Amino acid sequence: MIAFVSGQVVALAPDRAVIEVGGVGMAVQCTPGTVAGLRMGQPARLATSLVVREDSLTLYGFADDDERQVFELLQTASGVGPRLAQAMLAVHAPDTLRRAVATGDEKALTAVTGIGKKGAQRLLLELKDRLGDPIGASGAVGVGSAVTAGWRDQLHGALIGLGYATREADEAVAVVTPQAEQALAQGAEPQVATLLRAALQTLNRAR
Repeated sequence: MIAFVSGQVVALAPDRAVIEVGGVGMAVQCTPGTVAGLRMGQPARLATSLVVREDSLTLYGFADDDERQVFELLQTASGVGPRLAQAMLAVHAPDTLRRAVATGDEKALTAVTGIGKKGAQRLLLELKDRLGDPIGASGAVGVGSAVTAGWRDQLHGALIGLGYATREADEAVAVVTPQAEQALAQGAEPQVATLLRAALQTLNRAR
């Protein structure tokens, strides 16, 4: 198993990064939140999990070991593969997921694309004794509130990390804000990955 990669960031995309390790470019699948913390040309260290399939080897990267552990534990539930596990971590931080499972919060899980009501109920049952208790601050913080409050910062940071100027990032965030506000009005979490794709389309049209 490749436990981590450490080296210079040589390429960034909304859902992946390339880290140069010993002269080799390692392509690593990442959440938008993880990408937002990386900068072109700067050193980085990502915890990783290698997923082996008959026709592919895919390396998934995470900001820390805890996020990687949750990624791997999520896949012990039936019907959860690496892509869905990563989608869950793109929407919720590890402790937010632990809190959602501990409190039986279906709404938090259905905020993830690909998880319906029945799927959320099944996951709550299967993961209840696997993820453990939240390890951060007390449960006084509502499930998903940190993600809701921070989507602007995550999106802005991801755009800056991809090489866009602050002005361009500000304008792109403003353009997709109505989309995020619509999701909030419907009781859903703004999904940074979706917003990032929309923002990039806006920026590409402007150039």
